[in-house]
Amino acid sequence: MTAPAVPRRLSAPEPGWTDAVDVVVVGSGVAGLTAALKARELGSVLVVTKDVVASGSTQWAQGGIAAALDPEDSPEDHLQDTLVAGAGLSDPEAVRVLVTEGPDAVRDLIELGARFDTLADGEISLGREGGHHRNRIAHAGGDATGAEIERALVAAVRRAKDIRIIEHALVLDLLKAADGAIAGVTLHVMGEGQLDGVGAIRARVVILASGGIGQLYAATTNPSVSTGDGMALALRAGAKVRDLEFVQFHPTVLWLGKSAKGQQPLVSEAVRGEGAFLVDHTGQRFMQGQHELADLAPRDIVAKAIMRQMLATGKDHVYLDARHFGDELWRVRFPTILASCRSHGIDPVCELIPVAPACHYSSGGVRTDLNGETSVPGLYACGEVACTGVHGANRLASNSLLEGLVFARRIAAHLADGLPEQSEPVADRRTPGLVDADAVPELQRAMTVGAGVIRSAAGLAEAGATIGKLTEQPAAEPGTPGWEATNLVTVASALIAAATAREESRGAHWREDHPDRDDLHWFGSLDVTLDQHAVPQATFVPRRTEENERHG
Repeated sequence: MTAPAVPRRLSAPEPGWTDAVDVVVVGSGVAGLTAALKARELGSVLVVTKDVVASGSTQWAQGGIAAALDPEDSPEDHLQDTLVAGAGLSDPEAVRVLVTEGPDAVRDLIELGARFDTLADGEISLGREGGHHRNRIAHAGGDATGAEIERALVAAVRRAKDIRIIEHALVLDLLKAADGAIAGVTLHVMGEGQLDGVGAIRARVVILASGGIGQLYAATTNPSVSTGDGMALALRAGAKVRDLEFVQFHPTVLWLGKSAKGQQPLVSEAVRGEGAFLVDHTGQRFMQGQHELADLAPRDIVAKAIMRQMLATGKDHVYLDARHFGDELWRVRFPTILASCRSHGIDPVCELIPVAPACHYSSGGVRTDLNGETSVPGLYACGEVACTGVHGANRLASNSLLEGLVFARRIAAHLADGLPEQSEPVADRRTPGLVDADAVPELQRAMTVGAGVIRSAAGLAEAGATIGKLTEQPAAEPGTPGWEATNLVTVASALIAAATAREESRGAHWREDHPDRDDLHWFGSLDVTLDQHAVPQATFVPRRTEENERHG
């Protein structure tokens, strides 16, 4: 099956205003704000964010941030747990960077003002989540870790007078020089004032930290701004996107009924870390025997077990049992989840919590090296939009916030050796295109059915055919809905190309027509790029070949 062709660039009015800075950071989550704070020492910095500064995925992170902070823990133990969760495809060098630099990155975050939950002696209280063999998860406000980290970073950025911020701005496409290097970005500011409408920002470096792709699916834990803008923009600019087939579906998302769409409430893995367990409609536990950690197995294992249980019973959800926690533990440890459940008429203190898997996190993204550099000169990426090699086929719980911190810092450290010269942008001669915003619900349905938790060649082909028809519909007028729809279609087409090519089941990629892991043929990654006809093409890169090239 050939993946559907996508627009080469977004249809948009010519820029009505221009500006210039040294570094543009796209996104304002943990990765973007950390990159901005570190890069301001190198030159002028502009943060471009799609909504208000604190509106991204970071604020929704309930579980916590993983780091070997306990004297009885070690980076080596953290590394091993991460490699196991990654199902053989995590890059050991990238993981070693994460686990060795992670503890200092968390300590710096504390010095910046982040307040983590502590024990009576003042030491950080460390919990446990799926896939971890030790307590190494730092939390804040019980289950409001992301919100606290975002609060501390936003406050630090606000204090930094040398960081400019443009809110309510959607980045459209990259400006490029004649030699292919980055020269800046075009963007649309959705507001009133001097920078209203489409403009162009000249820049020496662009750092993508724009988050994930959750809105590809009908149900997700991601906010509405997660429409894959950074990945789509990078693909259109010629960048390689890696491991996009490995979409993590969080196993325990509050089930609100068959008609529920969009962002759904997350029931953090930390709830199972405190002793909650999964049961079916008869009250029987079903995770024993599935994995040595049972209910605390890595997310792909738990999500698959839930899906098998749902298929076997004909039910559309299972239950999480945490009634034994009692009222006090719920109020102190999980106040956000408690309030969310009760707002939907479920009291977890005395009732089972209905849960089902939903799209949560993209383990893949724009391919980078250990310094955050992409395959396009001057373009860097960090956070969920990037593929650093840490996550492999499945992200270990609570490694995402840490990855954003660590690799944003590494980008700034790399750029400290010297920013590139400002390139002169050339006119973009690529044919523009746009997908009608009305196509999004059908796109989400097709992706959920054909490229969701369970996949097959037939299902992926049907999803691809649906997306192909959507790209043929009359284009909408330029505007945010159409631009977002086009970005979603672009990423969906790339994902289908990768998921179709990988004929095995591994980590978060489950092919029912190829149910086994196949290291003989699929020990490596799939890089997706757009060919000359703007059709996504997946190229297999064997791990051994890449490692040999890296080490000469």
